[in-house]
Amino acid sequence: MKKRKPSIAAAGLQHETNRFSPIPTTLADFEREDGWPGLTSGSDLFSVFPQMNIPLGGFLRYARDRFEVAPILWASAEPGGLVEDHAFDAIVLRILDEIEAALPLDGIYLDLHGAMVSESHEDGEGELLGRLRERFGSDIPVAVSLDLHANVTPEMAAAADVMTIFRTYPHLDMAKTGYRAGVLLDEQLSKGRRPVFAYRQLPMLIPLQSQCTDLEPAHSIYQMVAEANSLSDVHADIAMGFPPSEIWAGGPSVVAYSFSEFAADMLSDRIEKSFFENEDKFFYPLHSADEAVSMAVEKSHADKPVVLADIQDNSGAGSTSDTTGLLYALVNHGVRNCALAAVFDEAAVNMAHEIGVGGEFTCALGGKYGGEEFPGYRGTFKVVALSDGRFEYHGEMMRGAVANLGPTAAVELVGEGAEIAIVVTGERIQCLDQALFSHLGIEPSTKSILAIKSTVHFRADFESIAEDIILVESPGFNP
Repeated sequence: MKKRKPSIAAAGLQHETNRFSPIPTTLADFEREDGWPGLTSGSDLFSVFPQMNIPLGGFLRYARDRFEVAPILWASAEPGGLVEDHAFDAIVLRILDEIEAALPLDGIYLDLHGAMVSESHEDGEGELLGRLRERFGSDIPVAVSLDLHANVTPEMAAAADVMTIFRTYPHLDMAKTGYRAGVLLDEQLSKGRRPVFAYRQLPMLIPLQSQCTDLEPAHSIYQMVAEANSLSDVHADIAMGFPPSEIWAGGPSVVAYSFSEFAADMLSDRIEKSFFENEDKFFYPLHSADEAVSMAVEKSHADKPVVLADIQDNSGAGSTSDTTGLLYALVNHGVRNCALAAVFDEAAVNMAHEIGVGGEFTCALGGKYGGEEFPGYRGTFKVVALSDGRFEYHGEMMRGAVANLGPTAAVELVGEGAEIAIVVTGERIQCLDQALFSHLGIEPSTKSILAIKSTVHFRADFESIAEDIILVESPGFNP
């Protein structure tokens, strides 16, 4: 007799909440497509995600020959301010109702972020998991995958049977993380027993730019979990935390799962000790916009561009992506052969599309959300390229995914004594792939200076073409 495959429900809900951001996160933000797929449900999960570097995609690839998957839904919104209660409650209720409709189940897989804060719940994932357990009890095994920037609370750790967490930043292993969740869930089901877990919450906050796993000390610390992949031995992961969420459990944490309590505790203790021993090494200097541009101009005579990372205005960390402190500094220094991406300004994009390529318009670019402290840049801009905002990513992190931003434009400053091409978008998006430039005809590798609104993810696609990378401390909502 052919053995029955375990029946597993699969769902996902993704948001990284920045409580400093002035932009609330609505239900429409989860529903619409942007740099990520829009809200996707039912059998469409099988056509959209398996080829993507997204945890759900990795889980579905593992599950293909091993589980009968009940596809629920997956929804994500660009990082931003508090998730409105209406959005949170509506999506969570739909997930739970559709899981109930899929019963009986042998297990549940959830593709979560781990740093979601709603208007009423500072631990969004803990609230979701608590509601799940309240409705379905503790008998159904639950596997969860999380982002490296997750704020793992005791409630989250206690409600999940196993957790897997990204081990790279830039996040090159998102699909692998979902795949590992499938492996561990399968191992638990086949052994018929639940693992014990160890949990450590570390009393420190690590800035996002210092969490890069390609650099020290994070690189060495993450080597301690590289081979930890089996419950028969020990499976451990590290979450670096997301400080802008501003919750009490917003720092690094360690989770370890094993059929041996001793093994889980031993590895967790070793990792925790390594964090304390290296705490003073999590420091990367930031430079004011003026100082950073001066440094870039000095180094901009090489064959490769100098990259200025505008880390505090990174929409991927919930910022507005429309502050102009770095743009002002670039103009003041009269930079040449420079490109900047991306400024979020729907009104400017609309003007560019109305006027057309070759036309000029005057406006205050950006500065729509921060008040007097974050003014827009008032100038005249020439439209050099227009796009519908639909393009394919080619960098390692997002290769194969298709962005759908709506209208975008490339404009150049007129009469300012500087030569700067600016990518302007009607949706907030982090510049983590060269395609954000190239889909508008701007070739990043030919520029002397690239100004990029990103904290670390840009390194995956830009580091190979960069002469140098300079981290900029310019005003923004990702402090």
